[in-house]
Amino acid sequence: MVAVTLSGGGARAAAFGFGVLTEMQQTRFQWNGKDTTLLDATDVVTGVSGGSIVAAYFAAHGIDGLPRFEHEFLRQNFQNSLITQALRPGNLVDLTSPWLGRTHLLARRLDDLYGGLTFGDVERRPRHPQLFITATDMSLGTGFEFTWEQFSLICSDLRKVPLSFAVASSSAVPLLLSPMTLKNYADQCPAHRAASTVGARAAAGDYRARLYRAHELSYTDAQRKPYIHLVDGGLADNLGVQRLLDRALAGGGLRQTFSEVGIPPATIRKLVLITVNAERDPSVNIDMSDQVPNMMQVVDSLLFGTGARATRETQEFLRDITQQWRQSLAEGSKGDSDAFAPDAEIHVIPVNLRDAPDDVARRRLLQVPTAFSIAHEEVTDLIEAGGSVLRHSPEFRALVQSLLRSAPQPLAAPAASPQ
Repeated sequence: MVAVTLSGGGARAAAFGFGVLTEMQQTRFQWNGKDTTLLDATDVVTGVSGGSIVAAYFAAHGIDGLPRFEHEFLRQNFQNSLITQALRPGNLVDLTSPWLGRTHLLARRLDDLYGGLTFGDVERRPRHPQLFITATDMSLGTGFEFTWEQFSLICSDLRKVPLSFAVASSSAVPLLLSPMTLKNYADQCPAHRAASTVGARAAAGDYRARLYRAHELSYTDAQRKPYIHLVDGGLADNLGVQRLLDRALAGGGLRQTFSEVGIPPATIRKLVLITVNAERDPSVNIDMSDQVPNMMQVVDSLLFGTGARATRETQEFLRDITQQWRQSLAEGSKGDSDAFAPDAEIHVIPVNLRDAPDDVARRRLLQVPTAFSIAHEEVTDLIEAGGSVLRHSPEFRALVQSLLRSAPQPLAAPAASPQ
């Protein structure tokens, strides 16, 4: 089972993530006697903000359509097209409405990129990966995922939600863009939902599990929370992995979580999680000057300095919980319903822009602005960096070696008959 998380960071993150996905497609191996690629074997793709743009495109158009993303988004002046769209007379009139904001214009432009596809259209595409897009619930300050589980809590149909709405919500940087709003229909769901699926486990587990369940429970009360206002997902979890970890904790641990989703026993032999992080440095190191930071420097440091710390905390938590998972697997099977095979392995592969091998290129790429459009040479370098960081990752090399060992070995040639 393979999952890929693509971080926020505008077109910088989209280009870096595109480079990683391209390298995964070039990583070939044999599995169950068939030739395949790491990208073709991907079961889950998650995206935040800029990462959600490429994640949704891959889920919508698949491996065959993914190469078009470079021309249709990365090489286009997407940001200028947004400004042009906003200045059209009809859109200027629309923006006077209290129910429509600037992010709705972004959603309209993204709808062209995705061809008007919805989550239901993705679900109907053969061999599609599960798509998770993360925004931030503005009132709770926590991640809000566009998933079947999340939308069942508000009694809404994710199949009808356009990909463009989810990606625009995940990319709605506060102040620059407006929040996106969802209606909560939880009061129209069966009354037993909250008690049976959420409330019974709200107080169980460690503090992360308790908080996760408490936030879930809040969505089942439509009277107290009739609307949900969404902003940039990077404010809650720029790496796009925190909700996956919290869900596993709240579900009772790794084994129980996978068993409950219906995965057949002893079928998971390799669990692979590739976390792509295109976070950049603050534009100015304010610690190098005794002058009072100006407004732009304060905002820049709060967004990227504080966000970088939160990302490091998530990465350290992921490292710790991975060790716990490996220890759990080493203890052996936990019953007939255990989804993991006796020889199951866990491979967690961090792919960070800060690990780009070329020092000069790395310093330059870490200063690429967070915007919907970047220079063509920056696109080229970021795509190359994404593939390079993945290739040089020790964890990735360990996975490749493990896959080679798992491939069926050719039969030895028969010995020559003695003369």
